[in-house]
Amino acid sequence: MRIDQVALIPAYVAVGTALLALLVDLIAPGRRGPVLVATALGMAGTAGAAIWVGVAGGHRTAFCVGPDQCSLVLDPATAIVAGVFAGLALGTLALSAPLLRTGEVPVGEYCFLLASSLTGAVVLGGARDLITLIVALETLTLPLYLLVGLRRGAREGGSAAVTFFVVSVVSTAIALLGAALVFTATGGVHFADIAKGALVPGAEPLLKVGVVLLLTGLAFKVAAVPAHAWAPATYDGAPLPVATYLSTASKLGGVVALLLVGVSAARPVLSTSGLTLAVLAVLSMTVGNLVALRQRRMVRLLAWSSVAQAGYLLAPLGALIAADEMTPLLAAATVGYAFFYVVLEFCAFGAVVGVRGAGDGGAIAEYRGMARRSPWFAGVLVLALAGLAGLPPGLAGLFAKVAVVRALLGGDATWLAIVVAVNAVIGLAYYVRVGAMLFAPAEPVGAAPAGTAGAAATLVTAGVGGNADATDKAGAAGEAESTGRPRVGEGAGAALESTEGEISGERAAWPVVVSVAVACVVAVFVGFGPELVMRAAATFG
Repeated sequence: MRIDQVALIPAYVAVGTALLALLVDLIAPGRRGPVLVATALGMAGTAGAAIWVGVAGGHRTAFCVGPDQCSLVLDPATAIVAGVFAGLALGTLALSAPLLRTGEVPVGEYCFLLASSLTGAVVLGGARDLITLIVALETLTLPLYLLVGLRRGAREGGSAAVTFFVVSVVSTAIALLGAALVFTATGGVHFADIAKGALVPGAEPLLKVGVVLLLTGLAFKVAAVPAHAWAPATYDGAPLPVATYLSTASKLGGVVALLLVGVSAARPVLSTSGLTLAVLAVLSMTVGNLVALRQRRMVRLLAWSSVAQAGYLLAPLGALIAADEMTPLLAAATVGYAFFYVVLEFCAFGAVVGVRGAGDGGAIAEYRGMARRSPWFAGVLVLALAGLAGLPPGLAGLFAKVAVVRALLGGDATWLAIVVAVNAVIGLAYYVRVGAMLFAPAEPVGAAPAGTAGAAATLVTAGVGGNADATDKAGAAGEAESTGRPRVGEGAGAALESTEGEISGERAAWPVVVSVAVACVVAVFVGFGPELVMRAAATFG
């Protein structure tokens, strides 16, 4: 077996970052600054090492048992993926400043888990066999179970972590069963061996079933329907920075895994792979958008929006159902959309962190009049929502949706392009609603009697734009009792005063401002220069 140690340098740096975080926390207990600085430098070093080895060093391989049987590859495409993952981890660390300042989360363990997840992400982009792929994906995901429930005294965090864990175990089991069937049909685990199509006699149906199960299990990572139920509860129960990482880095990891399996490995059964991904895309877009219309909490709306965005991400790969072979345009559209998505999603969650701090995302009604109280973060949130909806001034999101539709039309999947267009129109309803809420006049403090159900219904109606029926009211009451969060309008005067203080009274931590500003600049830059992103995405074809 041949091992190129230089190809492993980015993974070594990521592992070293995790260990360094624990070591610094041991040497300087109770001091956040040294731990955060050491972790941030390690994450930046991981990005630098990946770019240096992958771009400057050319094509490197490790754990090779033959000319095409390598378990790990480091090339320009892998370097780009690793750099994006490291940037998202570094941005998440910056958004975590308000959370770590409260002392609710142990800083050493938090940084260790975040860096451990980054290690799996760095390896994932270069995985070239099923075993390495699944191990890297689980290394990316396992620390997130703990990060979701790490906050002390937060019952909703523990519940969200259990939900996340249970659904993940089931999805991983399905993926492993699919991988076992693929190995049985082909006799190999390396993508190159599977792609050759040298099947055991009569094993093609077995390969098709294995690919379907494998793709369905991996769909959990992108929160695609039917493996989506964990996302709203987990995002809403997790600390906001962790929810940010889940909705960006974890989803990007799922996209990379689906690309490697559905495109690189499943070439002998591309039509089956395309059909599976097309079904996942249509279900995710439709269910995500329709359920998002009814959401009243900001993070839950972003979570269901994320489910819908997973459909847009998978749609170009769904065009494989009508393609005889993989075309670079389809892969480039998926990868390009994934990059646009993670930048805009980071901006959206970053703006929420900027106005809510270490708290939860709150109700949508609480963001009424935010443009007058926090104009900078309101502008960022509008940019992100417009981009996710595919509207100006979010040019990055607009171009991303155009790229997806163009790829579908070019891949003879006109019906899927129509589904994307219809769902994009449906999505406008809730994106525009939230954007308009930011500029709506703020409700005066004490406008409604405190502690009445009528006040709750009035505030929810004003914030959502719809009337709540008796079932919705009962559900909101149950949520308040189970999570310990006050309902909107429960003690109206106090709730509104609290909202004013959370959104406008405190200045956001400077790491939050810097990370959101950088993400905003990147979103604007790629909006005016999308060809650079698509050119980089074409390296995956």
